[in-house]
Amino acid sequence: MNLLADLHTHSISSGHAYSTLRENIEEAKRKNLKFYGISDHTKAMAGAPGDEYFYNMKVLKRDYGNITLLRGAEANILDYTGTIDLTKKLSIAPLDYIIASLHIPCIDPGTREENTAAVIGAMDNEKVRIIGHPDDARYPLDLEAVVKAAMDKNVLLELNSKSLSSESSRKDAKGNMVIMMDLLKKEGYPLIIGSDAHVDYYVGDFDNAIKLIEETNFPKELVINFDEDEKRLFQFLKIDL
Repeated sequence: MNLLADLHTHSISSGHAYSTLRENIEEAKRKNLKFYGISDHTKAMAGAPGDEYFYNMKVLKRDYGNITLLRGAEANILDYTGTIDLTKKLSIAPLDYIIASLHIPCIDPGTREENTAAVIGAMDNEKVRIIGHPDDARYPLDLEAVVKAAMDKNVLLELNSKSLSSESSRKDAKGNMVIMMDLLKKEGYPLIIGSDAHVDYYVGDFDNAIKLIEETNFPKELVINFDEDEKRLFQFLKIDL
């Protein structure tokens, strides 16, 4: 089965990624994805673009031959109430979705309770449809509470393939992913795989995540990327193209 979409990717606009939007799109086409999402880092990350970059995404066309572009952003969670670094105007305007994530340069790790409150609070932003890499032991989370909140708010939790790479700086990601997947499996609630690509050849590269899915016997029907019909994904993103 061909994978449907990769919504967590970065271009040179993020400041620490290495490929252009066009190069990423071409790689997504080579990987036979149906949808490609660009989700550059937002302004609290060093080197990232300002609000204007995201507002002007309205100029980007959707159709690139056999692939459709989705316009996203990976916003930084800034405090333990879940504030993100995109204005409400931008959250509503041209973006199809926002990934909200905890990043070391943008927020100091707090207690388990503080980190959990930060992630759950970010879910209240109407365009936050995905929580990025909730797997980093440097930000301990009450994963049971995070899963419950995601279900209540119809937000997707990410299985981040990059977190499982030897190149990743995140700590004990695999162990935390397994806990999260067990909770989701018990509840019958889906997750989304993201490549977190920072260079074009990692776009659509889900090998590490798929290996973990197979190791844990996680139901493939609960992986929204494995669904050939985009309707279920679009229901979570709350978009209608």
